[in-house]
Amino acid sequence: MSDEMNTNAPGQETPVDGVEQSDAPAAAQGDAPAAEQGDAPAAEQNGALTTEELQARIAQLEKEVAEYKDSYLRAAADYRNFKRRTEQERAELIRTASAGLLLKLLPVVDDLERAMQNVTPDVENSAWYAGFKLIPQKLMTVLESEGVTPIEALGQDFDPNKHEAVIHEPAEGQEGKVIAELQKGYMIRDKVLRPSMVKVGQG
Repeated sequence: MSDEMNTNAPGQETPVDGVEQSDAPAAAQGDAPAAEQGDAPAAEQNGALTTEELQARIAQLEKEVAEYKDSYLRAAADYRNFKRRTEQERAELIRTASAGLLLKLLPVVDDLERAMQNVTPDVENSAWYAGFKLIPQKLMTVLESEGVTPIEALGQDFDPNKHEAVIHEPAEGQEGKVIAELQKGYMIRDKVLRPSMVKVGQG
């Protein structure tokens, strides 16, 4: 009877007290602390920044944003100044070119005016002359549209900025006055395009 109870199943080892039964728990207990000790450095490495570090980082970013903003504002101001300066130079170039062309047209106006001043009565009454008189009128209209206007000279005080004195002639009570206009002068807006050639009185 006792022999049958002590007979183990095939392949089953006979347990030894105090040896095999304590091996599995010992191994499990030995592994747990090792795992916990290995997790601590990883947690420290992956941990969040401290409050001081975050504040320092924010301050650095704010400083960089301020510097970029200042650079942008400076660049924008430089561009506006460049654009305004370019537009002014372009406008001045156009005015200069226009003034040069208009100055070349003035002798044509002079010739037409002299021709009309010396027209004989028979020519003045002709039909073609009525059409001819429109030419200088249209030309003056074009000049006026570009800001060209005649300079008032006769009877005015001599102005060296607008008048060019070619003759000084005694004239009682006309000291420093323009007593004759030899060639008409013109202004272009607020600048002298061509000064008037005048005779100035003395006396």
